Amino acid sequence: MYRFTIPRDIYYGRDSLEVLKSIKGKKAVIVVGGGSMKRFGFLDKVEAYLKEAKIETKLIEGVEPDPSVETVMKGAQIMTEFQPDWIVSIGGGSPIDAAKAMWLFYEHPELTFKEAAEKVLSLPELRNKAKFIAIPSTSGTATEVTAFSVITDYKAEIKYPLADFNLTPDIAIVDPELAETMPPKLTAHTGMDALTHAVEAYVAGLRSNFTDPLAIHAIAMVKDYILKSYEGDKEARERMHEAQCLAGMAFSNALLGITHSMAHKIGAVFHIPHGCANAIFSPYVIDFNKKVCKDRYATIARYLGLSGNNDDELVDSLTDMIRELNKAMDIPLTLKEYGIKEEEFKQKVKFMSHNAVLDACTSSNPRKISEEEMENMYTYAYNGKKIDF
Repeated sequence: MYRFTIPRDIYYGRDSLEVLKSIKGKKAVIVVGGGSMKRFGFLDKVEAYLKEAKIETKLIEGVEPDPSVETVMKGAQIMTEFQPDWIVSIGGGSPIDAAKAMWLFYEHPELTFKEAAEKVLSLPELRNKAKFIAIPSTSGTATEVTAFSVITDYKAEIKYPLADFNLTPDIAIVDPELAETMPPKLTAHTGMDALTHAVEAYVAGLRSNFTDPLAIHAIAMVKDYILKSYEGDKEARERMHEAQCLAGMAFSNALLGITHSMAHKIGAVFHIPHGCANAIFSPYVIDFNKKVCKDRYATIARYLGLSGNNDDELVDSLTDMIRELNKAMDIPLTLKEYGIKEEEFKQKVKFMSHNAVLDACTSSNPRKISEEEMENMYTYAYNGKKIDF
């Protein structure tokens, strides 16, 4: 038996934020990040709409990029004191991921973070105290429709993906007006994150007839709109906001692969933005995985109209396309080009490789990988060497 889970309701298009006026409840905690939602007036809108719905609100703000275990636990304590029946998070992937984890520990204070991280797809039931509304301002993580939350333990230098269908929000509000506030670099990184989600979902362990159409259509939409979105075109921003949501619904159910495993672990050590790391690693991972799913990658290339007389040429066209997108948006092609010093990389590569193999995303990668192979993956991506193993 298999499962396909998405939010009960997805509201999308301009002014979809207004649905908050019709929410039924008594108290809501609003979780936000560093201040952009306040600066652009969206936080005021959320508070005003909830007030119109006669819902009392309390703000948890200042969630950092790559939210920490400590931030999550502090937020859960605030929720315990306020007792909300709605949790509303607005912003990028970080505040929404943090709010999901806060929600978990608000409802289950008996859990430790270590226990939660180990309970992959087996977390205790939620919605005993509150339901969850996610409002993304970036077009990449798709955490508004996924069963995941990524939290960083800075002391251990590890990013932990919490994974369970319980963490899928009840309501996602995908209003493109919020995404129009993204600066170009963030637009590039989040857009490539969305592309990686869709490509990995198309070859992942739990891919199905339910996830394939979402994944491959999202890939095509990203190809068509990411560069225009990067240049600031409003219609392209709206289409990318939808594409990343489709990719999220696909990977939340099909799962991901080692591009994300590698990105999680290097992000915790060298603090490379997640989407940027995915953009760098993606061509290397495709070349590694093609030994077992070349036909799937070739199908993507054909769907996109890329050139190639056989599957090998089509896969090369796909990796070339990803690299060309990176170049066009000023994303490095290697870890060395990103600026990681070789001595520091060599000191940490075994540590990252060990943790990447243990990452929750590794088990759903189409090709099995050893620690030695993972170390080679990082090293090849550092130097820009084509995968030959």
